[in-house]
Amino acid sequence: MGALKNIVAAAGLLAVAGIGETVYFYNRTMKRGNAKVERTTKMSGTDWEKYFPLMEERKKFVMAQPHKDVYITSADGLKLHATYFPAVKAERIDSADAAEKAEGAGSTDGTDNADRKIVICFHGYTGEGLSNHVAIADYFLKHGYAMLLPDARAHGESEGKYIGFGCLDRQDALGWIEWVIRECGENIKIMLHGTSMGGATVLMTSGLELPDNVKGIVSDCGFTSPKEVFTHVLNNMYHLPAFPAIQGADLLNKKFAGYGMDECNARREVQKAKVPILFIHGSADTFVPCSMCHEIYENCRSPKRKLIVEGASHAESYYKDMETYEKALTEFAEEIMTR
Repeated sequence: MGALKNIVAAAGLLAVAGIGETVYFYNRTMKRGNAKVERTTKMSGTDWEKYFPLMEERKKFVMAQPHKDVYITSADGLKLHATYFPAVKAERIDSADAAEKAEGAGSTDGTDNADRKIVICFHGYTGEGLSNHVAIADYFLKHGYAMLLPDARAHGESEGKYIGFGCLDRQDALGWIEWVIRECGENIKIMLHGTSMGGATVLMTSGLELPDNVKGIVSDCGFTSPKEVFTHVLNNMYHLPAFPAIQGADLLNKKFAGYGMDECNARREVQKAKVPILFIHGSADTFVPCSMCHEIYENCRSPKRKLIVEGASHAESYYKDMETYEKALTEFAEEIMTR
C-alpha cells in the first residue's frame, strides 16, 4: 500500500507540474503583454543591430511621405489599426532620392495612377505594422505601390487580448482587403505580403474566397500552424517535450481565444489557393525551419515561385540579399499585376 500511495502521489505531482507548465507556456506565449519582443528577437537568432543604420536611413524617406492612421472593426468586435500610405508621386521620389535613382536603385510608374496597386504588409509575432516595414516600404513606395501596414490583433494600436497566429488574423485580413477596395476603388490591384506570423497569415488567407482584386501573395518565412512551430521551438530550442504544454495550451486557447492551435494550417490552406504565391525563406532559419517552406510549397495548388536565401536567419532574407529579394518581388509583380 505504501508503494501504491507513493506512485499515486508522484502521479499527482507530475499532473500538477504539467498543468503549471501548460499555464506558464500559454500565458507567456499567447497573451498580449506577456509575449515580449525582446524574447522573440533572441529566439529568432538574427543579429538585427547591424541593420539598424539601414532602417533609420530608410525611415527618414518613408515617414516623410503622406500617411494616415486608419481603423476597422473585426468580425468579433475589436478595433484594429493600420497605417496607410498613398502611392508616392514620381516627383517626390525624384526630389527625395535623386542620387539613388541616378544609380538605378529606385523607380516608379505611379504618377497618374496614384492608387492603382497596393501592398498590404502583415508583420510577425510581437511586431508592429509600421516599425517592422520601414525598410521594405522604401522598395514598395518607390515602385508605385500604395501601402497598408496593419497592426495585428493584440499588437501595436490594435485591440485584443489573445494573439491570433494567423488563424484569427486571416479574417482580419479580409476586413483590411475590403477597406482597401472602399478606399482605393474597385479597380485597385492588391498584393498581400507577410513575414513570419504575417507570412502564415497571408498563406492561411489564401484558402479563403478572395475578391479578384487580390492578385498575389508573398510569404516570407511563414509557418504551418502555431501548434507545429511551437512544438519545434520547445523540442529544438528548449529541448523540452511538447506534451503536455502544447495540448494543454490548445485546450486553453479554444476556450479563451476561440480557436485551436492547428485549426488553421497553412499547409492545408494553400491546397485551396487560387492566387499565385511567392514563397521566401532563409536557409539558416532556426525559429521557423526552412523545411516548413518546402512543405507548404509542395502542397500549394496555385501558381507558385520559391526563393531560398542562403545563410539568412529568421526574417533576415530581405536584408541578407536585398538585390535578389527585390528582383524576385519585381518579377512576381510583373506576372501577377497583368492577371
